[in-house]
Amino acid sequence: MPKVVITAKIAKEGPHNKIFHEHGFDVVYPSQGCDVFQEDQLIGVLQGADAVLAGSEPYTPRVIESLPQLRTITRAGVGYDAVNLEACDRANIPVCITPGVNHHSVAEHTIALLMAVARGFPHLDRKVRVGEWSRKSFPRVMGKTLGLVGLGRIGQATATRGVGLGMRVIVHEPYPDRDFCQKWNIELVDLNTVLAQADFLSLHCPSTPESRHLIRKENIDKMKPGAVLINTARGTLVNEADLYEALHTRRLAAAGLDVFEVEPLPLTSPLLTLDNVLVSGHIAGLDDESAHDTSKMCAEIITGLHQGRWPTGCVMNLKGKTGWTW
Repeated sequence: MPKVVITAKIAKEGPHNKIFHEHGFDVVYPSQGCDVFQEDQLIGVLQGADAVLAGSEPYTPRVIESLPQLRTITRAGVGYDAVNLEACDRANIPVCITPGVNHHSVAEHTIALLMAVARGFPHLDRKVRVGEWSRKSFPRVMGKTLGLVGLGRIGQATATRGVGLGMRVIVHEPYPDRDFCQKWNIELVDLNTVLAQADFLSLHCPSTPESRHLIRKENIDKMKPGAVLINTARGTLVNEADLYEALHTRRLAAAGLDVFEVEPLPLTSPLLTLDNVLVSGHIAGLDDESAHDTSKMCAEIITGLHQGRWPTGCVMNLKGKTGWTW
């Protein structure tokens, strides 16, 4: 009986359980208190596993090399920067993602962060909780410029919501869908223009060596004074020390952050000391509908691989290799 370990934060009663059981898989969850973000604990919980339905925990070369039985890592989501693809290539382990199931959830979360910080949260919330009745006006969002870096599924879903809020939307995207942009009156511009003109800058690009620390002092200095940063993409896109300095000095007005360079975010992070930063714990892609669809797709990918079906469009590594078998 093949064994699948579920480390992703998904409901145990989701559709994946039925699919796995129907295909003869033994389904295992980490024990309470197990911290899969720690290498040794992750290795321990995955011993004997044929597949993992993974969250955002790190799959380092050491982890991969310690699991000779592992046949696939399937991520509940579209990010895979926590997985060392080279190590998986050497081990002949396909790394799969679930595209097309959570873009609306991420877009809604992006807009929720944007609207919240635009209206002065968490500062206003903190003031009321200590008995300070602070009344201050903030700039209206309608009519402002929303700048997006990246226009894939999530970027597009965010763009349409920005248009619906009455915002001007500008985008930096190297491979744009021009028909989409024309339909929604979205302007395609270079990165420097997005940085210079955006009142709200929202990141929707993948984490690559080229995009690492895209938001750093050099580029923050190009942004509008008083601009707002929203990041629901990847923590490595932002140099957190440089962002802290810009927020602390009010060079930037605020930030809404769902992802961080180190996750979970350490309680010692200076970002947590600021009242113009609103944070959440890498949950932008998690709503009820996307959780259902993601868990279902993960199970279908894993059971399909076991039966010899290759999930075209979902595998992020093993480029050019053929003849893979379970």
